[in-house]
Amino acid sequence: MTTREVFSGAPIAGAHLVKRGKVRDVYAAGPGRLLIVASDRISAFDVVLEPGIPDKGIVLTQLSNFWFEALSDVVSNHLLATQPADLPEPFASADGLHGRASLVRAVRIAPAECIVRGYLVGSGWKEYQATGTVCGIRLPPDLHQADRLPEPIFTPSTKAATGHDENIGFDRLTELVGGNVAEELRRVSVELYTRAARLAQARGLIIADTKFEFGLDEDGGLVWADEALTPDSSRFWDVATYAPGSNPPSFDKQFVRDWLESTGWNKQPPAPPLAPEIAARTRELYFEAYRRITGRPLAV
Repeated sequence: MTTREVFSGAPIAGAHLVKRGKVRDVYAAGPGRLLIVASDRISAFDVVLEPGIPDKGIVLTQLSNFWFEALSDVVSNHLLATQPADLPEPFASADGLHGRASLVRAVRIAPAECIVRGYLVGSGWKEYQATGTVCGIRLPPDLHQADRLPEPIFTPSTKAATGHDENIGFDRLTELVGGNVAEELRRVSVELYTRAARLAQARGLIIADTKFEFGLDEDGGLVWADEALTPDSSRFWDVATYAPGSNPPSFDKQFVRDWLESTGWNKQPPAPPLAPEIAARTRELYFEAYRRITGRPLAV
């Protein structure tokens, strides 16, 4: 296991903490601005695990920044600045934020997770076996686990303040955000996924599925927010070893979920402590996903 320390996200002196999420801490950073800090905390089954994964927050931040830039022609995003010198005080002089802090626009977050699935796996595979559908969308018969879908499907879910998110149909999404916004969320989500999947495939990784978050700016325009196609929000597979018919090994948080499932844990807090070898391997997988996608190693 690496000897680097876990950044758990200690409060920043002189700053107003707006929200502490499972992984990210959000601070007020001036009118219309927020400062997002990605910690090294890791969650699974809606429970924060101990210990965290050293440098995980840096991977999430830097990979998100890569995707925000690479796909900026598809939709605008919330990113304003990432370099410490460009952050307002007290953040510019705070310890431990290098590589993991982002100054962003404050937007009204849409009350839904925008999930796009390109392959039949996870909860989608379980539903398909029982009903022939995924989130109510009818799929062709005789598909196998991890099969590529004929085309990516958009399967939104609720954003639960506590407990688990729940899958919702497009009609329910329309009720929540309005018809025009719902159509735009679906169109942009599928385009982002399709473009990202094509880039990742060329670099040796399959993006099986992912989730996006969007907000609306003051003019009602769509803004890509939170994180972008990271190992926390996506399922990555190795092109070289991918084969339908089983659940392929992942370069993402699924590795931790699979280990937790093997322990017999009842998925109620507290979770069992992460075994050192599991934490170490998870760090390796996150770093490898970053290297494969961006084409460069991550310096920490």
